[in-house]
Amino acid sequence: MQQRRLGPTDRSVSAIGLGTWQLGAGWGDVTEVDADAVLAASVESGVTLFDTADVYGDGRSETSIGRFLAARSDHGVTVATKMGRRLEQEPQNYTPENFRSWTERSRRNLGVDTLDLVQLHCPPTAVIEDDATYDALDDLIASGAIAAYGVSVETAAQALAAIARPRVANVQIILNPFRLKPLDEVLPAAEAAGVAIFARVPLASGLLSGRYTAETSFAPDDHRTYNRHGEAFDRGETFSGVDYTTGLEAARRLAAALPDGVSLPAAALAWTASQRGVTSVIPGARSAEQARANADAAELIGTPELADFSRAVTSVYDDLLRADIHPHW
Repeated sequence: MQQRRLGPTDRSVSAIGLGTWQLGAGWGDVTEVDADAVLAASVESGVTLFDTADVYGDGRSETSIGRFLAARSDHGVTVATKMGRRLEQEPQNYTPENFRSWTERSRRNLGVDTLDLVQLHCPPTAVIEDDATYDALDDLIASGAIAAYGVSVETAAQALAAIARPRVANVQIILNPFRLKPLDEVLPAAEAAGVAIFARVPLASGLLSGRYTAETSFAPDDHRTYNRHGEAFDRGETFSGVDYTTGLEAARRLAAALPDGVSLPAAALAWTASQRGVTSVIPGARSAEQARANADAAELIGTPELADFSRAVTSVYDDLLRADIHPHW
């Protein structure tokens, strides 16, 4: 597994990481046994980045990770968590006091004294642009509560605002064959500033798995059921904001450009990880088999086998998706 420098820190993380939203909640039921199997398969496959958040299952994801890693003192995993969505998304809630409270809770959940990396969890734009935000984060580093900080964002403009801050270690943004806008300005700016990029929702909530059809249904507590139109949170987090039917057709056309023996999810993950400026791609997994398949996609990064697929990504985006994607994404 290729390891890449985590921005200005002294850490390196795997080109394919693991997103752990599904280990908490929002994707239907995932048992603790399943969670341990996913984490173990990922580590065994060379994954050294787990991305989580304090609101995933109200701390369940963090707790599962903490318990798993506590039994493996030589795990070598960097845990990136997120904070800021335990209260209403109002700028006045992003206070130093709340930052301390949130990070203290995550430290307990993960069983560590110092959090490896804390990201603001898609906060309002005003928070990203406020000097006081970064003063408070710097204080957390000075106190030893966190080792580094970053920002998870919804829009390219938010990403650019965060990248401009001198101590931001990473920016997390949706990037996949359905969401290409970050390629224009965000990735070049991050590379120039030495800021890491985590690409989330790399399989467009499963649309890029190639397994879904018009008849596919999801559990009532799965965000792919209750948030298709942004009813609960930003629409871009579900199917990358793409209309489901349009996404099915886009996935079909991309699958037609695959080389023999390469699956659509593997190509999508490798294509995303191959983009200059991307540090790590963080797909989720609900089973050990999925976790291993995700990690194995790293073998395709930068290979000639992806040439036809890369051309298809541009063609499909221009033909089907560009007009359907919100211009800020």
